[in-house]
Amino acid sequence: MTQSQEIKTPADVVQENLDYYNQRNIEGFMSSFPDTIALYSFGTSDPVAFGKEAIRKLYKELFDVSPKLHSTILHRIVLGNKVIDHESIKGRKGSKKRTKLVMIYEVSGDKIVRMTVIR
Repeated sequence: MTQSQEIKTPADVVQENLDYYNQRNIEGFMSSFPDTIALYSFGTSDPVAFGKEAIRKLYKELFDVSPKLHSTILHRIVLGNKVIDHESIKGRKGSKKRTKLVMIYEVSGDKIVRMTVIR
């Protein structure tokens, strides 16, 4: 490993992804995921979206209709390769109301391999 390469912790990977989310930068946001990324709704066995293209479509549409989208972390827990964020989101689809949710990220290496949302 060269000095320019650094080992990212799971929290680093998730924070970088969140920073891209808050910038509504779809290319940066997607760089956090492998081709087999899966998004689940808590308590369901089938993914809401599976694969990079499905995730890209979902989030690109969200970013396009949410010019003031911003997520603030209220609390973060890191347990091994899992990062659990309690988030407060404003500007989702133009809404003035804040949405609170919990995101559970599973990280492998420098990629988020699974996301589970609790609403």
